[in-house]
Amino acid sequence: MKNSNCYLIVIFIIIFYGNFVLIFSCRHVSFLVMRFIRNVSFFGYSEAKPGEPLYEEAYKTAKLLAQKGFVIVNGGGPGVMYASTKGANDVGGETLSVTFDPKDAPGFEGRYLGNVTTKEIKTTNYIERMFRLIEYGDTYIVFKGGTGTLSEFATIWCLARLYYGHHKPFILYGKFWKNIIDVIRKNMVVREEQFKVFKIVNSPLQVLEALEEMETIFSKRLGHISFPKRPIRK
Repeated sequence: MKNSNCYLIVIFIIIFYGNFVLIFSCRHVSFLVMRFIRNVSFFGYSEAKPGEPLYEEAYKTAKLLAQKGFVIVNGGGPGVMYASTKGANDVGGETLSVTFDPKDAPGFEGRYLGNVTTKEIKTTNYIERMFRLIEYGDTYIVFKGGTGTLSEFATIWCLARLYYGHHKPFILYGKFWKNIIDVIRKNMVVREEQFKVFKIVNSPLQVLEALEEMETIFSKRLGHISFPKRPIRK
C-alpha cells in the first residue's frame, strides 16, 4: 500500500480491554496511534461554580489534557462536567458527553444546555449513563463530589479489582483523597493490590504525569512499546 509520503509496511491490531492499537512502520518514520488512553472521563460535583477552586481545577486539567490531544468525556451536566468541556473547548479540543433526561429522577441535575460537546451519546436512565461514561473512558479523573461521584468512584474501583492486571487505572484529584483512602484501608476489607490501581494527585500537571506513567505501564503489557510524547495543541 503506497501514498505520496509513506509506505504502509505492516499493521498490527492488538485487542486490549475493548480498544485497539495500530502500529505503522513507514519509510521515514515509525509512529503509534494510541487508543487505550485517549478518552479521559471526568467525575465530580455538579454544583461547582466558575471562580471556585474545584471548578477552576477541573477546567485547567481538561484544558491541559486537550492540548495534549486527549478527548474529554463527561456526563453533560453543570459543575465539574461543564468545566471540563469548557477547558477543552477553549483550546479546540475534542469532547464527548453521555447524557439522559431525568424525567423520573427529580434529584438528578440533568443535561446542562451550556455543556455543548463535539459528540453526545444519549441514554435512557442514570445507570446506563454511568456505565457508558465508564465504557467510553480509557481512564478517569475523580474530583470532589457528592453521592453520585461516590457511586462512580466505587464502581470504577470495583471494576479495576475484577479486571486487575487488565484494568483501567484512574486518578483521584485532591489531597483530601488520602484521608478517605486511609479510612477505607483501616475500616474496610480491601486487598492491597486494589490500592495500586489509582494515583492521588493535586494539580493538572500531576494529572498529566500520572497519565504518562499509565501509558508506560500499558506499554509494558503490550511488549515494551515506546510511546512518543503528545504534542501540545496550540
